[in-house]
Amino acid sequence: EVQTVESGGGLVQAGGSLRLSCAASGFTFDDYAIGWFRQAPGLEREGVSCISSSDGSTYYAASVKGRFTISSDNAKNTVYLQMNSLKPEDTAVYYCAAIEDCTVVAGSIDYWGQGTQVTVSS
Repeated sequence: EVQTVESGGGLVQAGGSLRLSCAASGFTFDDYAIGWFRQAPGLEREGVSCISSSDGSTYYAASVKGRFTISSDNAKNTVYLQMNSLKPEDTAVYYCAAIEDCTVVAGSIDYWGQGTQVTVSS
């Protein structure tokens, strides 16, 4: 079974930083892209960032570009999301998912884990 487990969330002041981790298992890590998504209360789940398995290309939502950095440690089957200059509007539950490629949108993903809560105070 393909499984991804998020960790690293917490409470941080605006302008602070957090590093999220996504530990993957149950599949060949190099054959998948890993996407980060988030869902704030009352809003739809949205894509945040993605790293491609084919060439290592990275992608970011406009709202986080320049502040967030996605990276991978293939030996550890782990993807990270470094979040800097956090804003209150970044407050959400963050999820990671193994996907075919980085064109996959959140609405097409059927199964989600528990996610990790990120709360940014003003």
